[in-house]
Amino acid sequence: MPSEPATAMPPLETHPGQLMAGFRSERIRTAGAEIHVAIGGSGPPLLLLHGNPLTHVSWHRIAPTLAKSFTVVAPDLRGYGDSSKPAGGEDHAAYSFRAMGEDNAEIMTQLGFDRFQVAGHDRGARVAFRMALDFPDRVTRLCALDIIPTYNLLSDITLGWGLESYHWFFMAQKAPFPEKLIGADLDYYINYKLNKKGVGLSIFAPEAFAEYVRCTTPEQIHAVCEDYRATVTLDYAFDGADHAAGRKIACPVLVLWGSNSHVGRHLRPLEAWGQWADDLAGWAVPTGHYPAEERPDLIYEALWRFFSGAAPRPS
Repeated sequence: MPSEPATAMPPLETHPGQLMAGFRSERIRTAGAEIHVAIGGSGPPLLLLHGNPLTHVSWHRIAPTLAKSFTVVAPDLRGYGDSSKPAGGEDHAAYSFRAMGEDNAEIMTQLGFDRFQVAGHDRGARVAFRMALDFPDRVTRLCALDIIPTYNLLSDITLGWGLESYHWFFMAQKAPFPEKLIGADLDYYINYKLNKKGVGLSIFAPEAFAEYVRCTTPEQIHAVCEDYRATVTLDYAFDGADHAAGRKIACPVLVLWGSNSHVGRHLRPLEAWGQWADDLAGWAVPTGHYPAEERPDLIYEALWRFFSGAAPRPS
């Protein structure tokens, strides 16, 4: 059983008007991309991976306080934000979660971290899942926000989830069909995409939302479509092979999901994750799909406790 940490949890600090307060930016070249990375703090390394259609600034409400206890590394995934957007290739392999995981493993190596913990949201959680399988000797703890594993999701699609997650199959269509339709009105797209179930855009800090709008370019939209094309082909096949082989994640896993998200309404997260992890804990939080921005207090406490080695517990 995990023990209580020796140090007290620092209180969550907010920085209105600032994004990633106290972090420095670097651009790190990997074998397949150039990745924009925000780095802050000191202590054990903690990798934070964002989702779609976001960037690393989606962690801005919790990363500065986490940096009081950890060395926090928050990249823009390849194809997103200010990272490069390489060609996907005929099979879209450059945008598989494996390729993105390899980017982040290289980043941690270049920063001098052989072993590290990782938290991911949405697409970033899928990258973290793949990293935990591909680099079991390096990933020591994994926290996934608001997903179930790709294989489980695509093998048992429900009507409710499919209606809410239309974009998975729309963006996976052959280029340039989705790119042209989305590109006809990028402002309309990003406003509609982030307003999940009419919850409203007020959960996002204005400066964070402005960053998401800035980064919603034709180049990023194409890269995101390549991401989804890889998901329904290569990633599904990779995960299916691992599932058939009975492979499991070796490290402790914490799963959090929004009670008012597509995951909370339509899926059974712990049942799905239980097929992949024996050391598993998780619970719903009272949010939609963007928990770290809607309820940073709850997500910060859960992440700090988990990554500090304390027993996980709902707030």
